[in-house]
Amino acid sequence: MTAITFPSALRYPSRTRPLRVVPLLLIFHCLVAFAFGASTIPKGSLSRQGMTQQPLSQDPPTVQLHIDEEDTKSVANPQSRNGSTDELAGSQTLHELIYALDVLQQDYFAVWQGIWPTSIDWTSAVIGTYVSAALSSLSASFSVPFSPAEPGSTSDKAAENLINKFYSQLVSSYFGQDAFGIRQEAYDDMLWVVLGWLESIKFITIHSALHYKSHDGSPWYGTQWIPAFAHRARLFWELASQGWDTTLCDGGMIWNPYLVPYKNAITNELYITASVSMYLYFPGDDNDSPFISEDPQNPILAPPHNHKYLTAAINAYNWLADSNMTDANGLYVDGYHVSGWTRPERGKNDTSSNTRCDARNEMVYTYNQGVLLSGQRGLFEATGRKRYLEDGHWLIESVIAATGYDLYLDHVIPEENNDGNNRGRRRLGKWHGLGRQGVLEEACDSTAICSQDGQTFKGIFFHHFTLFCAQLPVHILAFRSTNDVADAESYGAVQNWHDKKCARYARWVAHNANAALRTRDENGRFGMWWGAPNEDELSPSVNFDEDSEQVALPAQAVDYRNDGVLAGRGWRRNRKWQNFGATFDEYAKGDEHEEFISSDDRNIGTKDLNSRGRGRTVETQGGGLSVLTALWELVDRRKAF
Repeated sequence: MTAITFPSALRYPSRTRPLRVVPLLLIFHCLVAFAFGASTIPKGSLSRQGMTQQPLSQDPPTVQLHIDEEDTKSVANPQSRNGSTDELAGSQTLHELIYALDVLQQDYFAVWQGIWPTSIDWTSAVIGTYVSAALSSLSASFSVPFSPAEPGSTSDKAAENLINKFYSQLVSSYFGQDAFGIRQEAYDDMLWVVLGWLESIKFITIHSALHYKSHDGSPWYGTQWIPAFAHRARLFWELASQGWDTTLCDGGMIWNPYLVPYKNAITNELYITASVSMYLYFPGDDNDSPFISEDPQNPILAPPHNHKYLTAAINAYNWLADSNMTDANGLYVDGYHVSGWTRPERGKNDTSSNTRCDARNEMVYTYNQGVLLSGQRGLFEATGRKRYLEDGHWLIESVIAATGYDLYLDHVIPEENNDGNNRGRRRLGKWHGLGRQGVLEEACDSTAICSQDGQTFKGIFFHHFTLFCAQLPVHILAFRSTNDVADAESYGAVQNWHDKKCARYARWVAHNANAALRTRDENGRFGMWWGAPNEDELSPSVNFDEDSEQVALPAQAVDYRNDGVLAGRGWRRNRKWQNFGATFDEYAKGDEHEEFISSDDRNIGTKDLNSRGRGRTVETQGGGLSVLTALWELVDRRKAF
């Protein structure tokens, strides 16, 4: 197996990095902001007593990684490889993951601001989540050697330096995050923040346990940030939980308090996942800011494993399961409106309006199939009920089928590709609901009308898919309070069953990761449309207007995430809602859709199909990182170790 090394800085010959000159005034402002932010951290959380920085522990042993010049050129220029990327080797996958992370942070992250400047609040929170998950993968991978390494070796220090580099940027993003602005946003925006900082806490815990447990009992220095991250996660969970509403639809989370009530899949899935994650991973919080306790001797205390989080997750899961929010293909549609809803006058209890969720938006997005997966995994660990894992595997199988991949035969569903005189060229393939030719796809990908939201969705799916299919721990929280041998034996059987089910997805994951790799440009930046053909392999007869090539949306499906529908009728709190009926036909038509499309260059004939629309962005790079993390964690790392 090829081994990999990290130079002191990741340098790739085909890439150039702009020199950023920061005025002294900006440095001064950053120092002031940092000092102010540090003052809000709970007392004692910055204690450095006994926390000296040391190289990664050799117990367990670390990875010795070597990158030669040819490997570096190959990674920097995907087109320079010989053969198919389907032959990606395990160590090469890890190398590609590191490179994708480096491009994400070098090209899109502003260290002095602590933000990804081209992102928006919620996509920034998601990207931070990807970074934390990737760091967890790297930390765990460095704990098992590709080849023997001596303690204190250069590669040992380089691996530590690499992790510390990206971790310091993650800490910087804590201060760059607009924590006050997000409090005024939709409930789903708040819940992305919760998941992001819990993921960071998971990384810190993993890294400290793997590499610092033998250093005279001193934890890794990064643990000092756990109280701050935990406090922010708790604060935003408390704020978001106000969206749980029983006056409409007998329960469920409202998406946005500033719009007409819409109970959608993503907000409820986020609430489930964030709640059970708080139960499992939240370490506790004794910081009462911004809520001041009336009794200084008895400050507000949020203990770990608080059952209120588990109760919230179970209640929300049961509501979602009973909400009829899946279509005939087993996929989650976007959500429900309440037909004929009118806002009650202030001070009056209006009981005349309809309170049922009866106007369903049939639009299907990839992320609506993903976020729930890690919630299902968490609910199993918290309760020991296999039902949650069974539901998750059923959902994954539905998604894979909707990409045009036959899971039982373990290959892409074959299609006729007759194109007259253009032999060797291919058509786009049949649309199956969430992709074609086995590759996950948003409905907006091929026409390049994806918004900033839409460009984020596929990465979210693969992040939560990876969490779901991670190997189950030796013990789960549900069984830690019992010595029942029957429970232990039953759990072992579930572990084996779960691992075997997830192993069946390996080739599909690799197929998608390699499709994503083929979209990179000369600077290593991933594109949005993973299934996009190259110009020289695309049939000249391709026409998006033909039924076989067109993405056909379901009846009564409104792509409000990409078409700009939110700016038009049927979403804002105004009088037009008084006449809103049980169908979407009335407002699904209109001129307001086109003004949100970011480019007129959407037609086949463009050399690089991923340069159309918004092009390559921080969100598409995050998606590439996410699917490579899935490939490494679920396929190649298991083969390597």
